[in-house]
Amino acid sequence: MRAYALTPLAKADIFDIWAYVADDNDDAAYRVTQAIYDACEFVAKQPFLGHSRKDLTKRALRFWVVTPYPNYAIVYRPETTPVQVVAVLHGKRDVRRILKNRLQ
Repeated sequence: MRAYALTPLAKADIFDIWAYVADDNDDAAYRVTQAIYDACEFVAKQPFLGHSRKDLTKRALRFWVVTPYPNYAIVYRPETTPVQVVAVLHGKRDVRRILKNRLQ
């Protein structure tokens, strides 16, 4: 059993990332999505290692940058069991707007 749960929108985020990258390179798409899943596993084990971003949301969310793809961040609720991943987003997107619309 996973120590984290993906919301339906987080699953859609991952699929969209995969599809975008796969448009150029299937192998790269696999590597990026695998790194995302690995990062989800990592934060599930130590959820308070991520950082809060009060400039983006007042909610009790944490952010973790995906290694080795620092353009992507996992947004999650550290206090839930299992840890709930609410978004996986590229840094160039309007993260504040997305989170506001997603978490109403």
